[in-house]
Amino acid sequence: MHHLPTLLFQRLRPALCALTLAMPLAQAATLEIGSNAPPFSLAGTAGRVELAEYRGKTVYLDFWASWCGPCKQSFPWMNAMQERYAAQGLQVIAINLDAKAEDASSFLASVPAHFTIAYDPAGISAQQYHIKGMPSSILIGQDGKVLGVHAGFNAAARAELERQITTALGARP
Repeated sequence: MHHLPTLLFQRLRPALCALTLAMPLAQAATLEIGSNAPPFSLAGTAGRVELAEYRGKTVYLDFWASWCGPCKQSFPWMNAMQERYAAQGLQVIAINLDAKAEDASSFLASVPAHFTIAYDPAGISAQQYHIKGMPSSILIGQDGKVLGVHAGFNAAARAELERQITTALGARP
């Protein structure tokens, strides 16, 4: 005859171990404002995309996937930001996290991007940036330091995100 607490522990042990291991990671898994943005080198629609190449520019880094509804809303806005602020030094880079390239291609056929697109089907860059949902964006200053982190996208967020961009650029909306 099994003792009830022993049986319960045996059944719950895998979950408890996973929870115990995840707790320190979850506490440490944040991208600090003012920290150096993690470097990346990814395949893109126009060749390799490396964050280091954009040193000296303000980078709006977006993480997206084809199945993400709010991403469809964010792309026209990012197109507008790229067009409006490119001359002042803004570069929008959007990293796709779809496992299948054809999913990203279908999305881009219906929602074109007029900014840099990179692909990370393994999701390594998303792990480096501690992305928890999509879309998520990171504003990176000219010195390569993280200026802001934002999760989600909706009409209400547009003005605040643009304000952060213009502040980083020293520009006027």
